[in-house]
Amino acid sequence: MVGLLSRALVICLFTLLPLASASPAWASGRAAGPEPQSKALPGYRFERGGWTYVHLEGSPAQIGFQHGRLLASEIADMVGVIKLENTHATKRDWEFFRQASRRMLWPHIDPEYQRELEGIARGVRSKGVKLDVWDIVALNGGIELPQYYVPWLDKREKAANAPHIAPEGRCSAFIATGSYTQRGKIVIAHNNWSSYAEGARWTVIFDIQPEHGHRILMDGEPGVITSQDDFGVNDAGLLITETTITQFVGWNPDGKPEFVRSRKALQYASSIDEYVSIIKEGNNGGYANDWLIGDRKTGEIAYLELGLKNTPLWRAQDGYFVSSNFARDPALIRDETENFDPKNLSSSPNARRVTAEKQMEQAKGRIDVELAEQFLSDHVDSYTGKVDPDERSLCGHIDRDPRGVPEWDLGPYMPFGAVTGKVTDSELAGKMELIGHAGHPCGEDFLAGPFLAAHPEYGYLKPILKNMKSGPWTTFAADEKQ
Repeated sequence: MVGLLSRALVICLFTLLPLASASPAWASGRAAGPEPQSKALPGYRFERGGWTYVHLEGSPAQIGFQHGRLLASEIADMVGVIKLENTHATKRDWEFFRQASRRMLWPHIDPEYQRELEGIARGVRSKGVKLDVWDIVALNGGIELPQYYVPWLDKREKAANAPHIAPEGRCSAFIATGSYTQRGKIVIAHNNWSSYAEGARWTVIFDIQPEHGHRILMDGEPGVITSQDDFGVNDAGLLITETTITQFVGWNPDGKPEFVRSRKALQYASSIDEYVSIIKEGNNGGYANDWLIGDRKTGEIAYLELGLKNTPLWRAQDGYFVSSNFARDPALIRDETENFDPKNLSSSPNARRVTAEKQMEQAKGRIDVELAEQFLSDHVDSYTGKVDPDERSLCGHIDRDPRGVPEWDLGPYMPFGAVTGKVTDSELAGKMELIGHAGHPCGEDFLAGPFLAAHPEYGYLKPILKNMKSGPWTTFAADEKQ
């Protein structure tokens, strides 16, 4: 009996050792060095045009601490949003996501970004917010864990009564160069689609000057180390954005989180080739996207369709790429989507693709940031031929649509759609500038009270759903002061 107990104890200890070694030092009680002193750090914030501008600089730990301290209340609020939405959609509790962050994601996060995530947790705690690093990692994995990892896990475990989960389509975008633009330089535009609960809070402009790598200007969410909807520029001359691949299926449990790869690519890449290499390295399949990448130094643009098995890349010195959550590569559609039909022109991704292609051709030679802003606010439904803000317009308004979007498991009148717009071009990017619009790019406000009164089926969102006011187009620059 004693021998059996001893063996059991040894097995238990060996089972726990990998988890302990994967934990942050301070989380396990080990010494982790002094915390950054907030008074000595150069981070700051200010509000403008419906956005919160946040400047961060220094080592990874310092950047994280500034981030957490400056946005502590907003991070706590955002964790509440992600917790409610993801537990409702997956039928798994928040502790599941914390443990998935600890066991699935943390061992594959670069040490630099582990220190930044730890710093965010320290920063929020310095303001009295009771969150730990696993809450912060779960927040950063707020898209890839519930929409990519959980479906893979449910299938692997043959989970009984598991809900059907499809990755939500996010965004309408384009990138153009050469004869298509007014000055022959790159123009890039993107509107973020998300739930309105999340989108009303997805309004941070991050100016990050890291200890190593390139300076970054990007939009983002409180507590998240990457843009997450992925619109940004760096001081090496890269301009990037993306849209989600509809009905993508795939997960690599040994891969690196998407939020790490996307941040690392923007921070360290100096060319299109370098960006592609970094974003593909250790791909876990999470948050599978079509990436639009431009290099202002050369005028070249590229379109990377990033699946797990298929990663085709298209490039152009003169032309454009549009993206609206549709898969382009036949092999990827066949191997890595759940019956995506590129011929179904009534679906949101394909209807917006038709509109975007038409707009690009009609605007050839005239595309600039002003036309890009108009593109993002467009309400044409190419399937009906009407001007109708709905799930098929570039500026999406699913809350006004009785059809919903079945490809994304979004029901009728779901409060989901375009929540911000961003544009920039080669000249602005050369000055580390972008132009952002908080709220629907078309200028319409979303009011939570009247919506919930009209749609009691979404009453579970009442604790987190708030008004989403539409702000003005506002220019932001790196190193900007209020």
